[in-house]
Amino acid sequence: MGKQNELNERAKKAVLAYNINDAKAIAAEAIADKDVDLIELINEGFTAGINEVGVLFEQKKLFLPHIMAAAGALSAGMDPLVPEIEKRGGGMGEGLGNVVICTIQDDIHSIGKDIVAIMLKVAGFNVFNIGRDVPLKDIVEACKKHKARFVGTSALMTSTMVHQKTFEEMMAKEGLKGKVLTNVGGAPVTQQWSDEIGADIYSESAGDAVAKFTAIVKDSV
Repeated sequence: MGKQNELNERAKKAVLAYNINDAKAIAAEAIADKDVDLIELINEGFTAGINEVGVLFEQKKLFLPHIMAAAGALSAGMDPLVPEIEKRGGGMGEGLGNVVICTIQDDIHSIGKDIVAIMLKVAGFNVFNIGRDVPLKDIVEACKKHKARFVGTSALMTSTMVHQKTFEEMMAKEGLKGKVLTNVGGAPVTQQWSDEIGADIYSESAGDAVAKFTAIVKDSV
């Protein structure tokens, strides 16, 4: 097993074991070795770990305190990596457009949304992560304030998904539909739901969001 694969595996295990110290140590080791691909470490290591925790949560094998503990380990590993990636020029430079991202009203989950925000930032977008449980009117205002090109809302519960539909209606009322592309995501969200409510983009994962946003920007150049 090469150094990259070994670090990816260790990062995944650190998140699954809620081990903050290990996560920090792995990040430091990766930063010290210029041959390690830090974006791959995020995707195949830390993110893979949190995704697995998410699956166990869905299966009711883990509960909210476990999710919070895993998120703590994830953050400990990711925090030093992001500035290092930017320093190495891992992104394509700023200027791909402004993105407003949040977890929708009444939903307090933030892990998935935070990963998407980090990955978009690394890819070269200007990201405004406005938090979780954000009232719909505040999301609309943030889109105007930051002259957003994209807005991403995450819903992790079927009961909060309905707000994504209301949000689409509000964006239309404000004349922002088409000017600001809407992206929906979150565990219960599907392409079918996205089509039904009239969202512009459905993202299954952080990598999917980055690929779709980047493709749209390139096509419009």
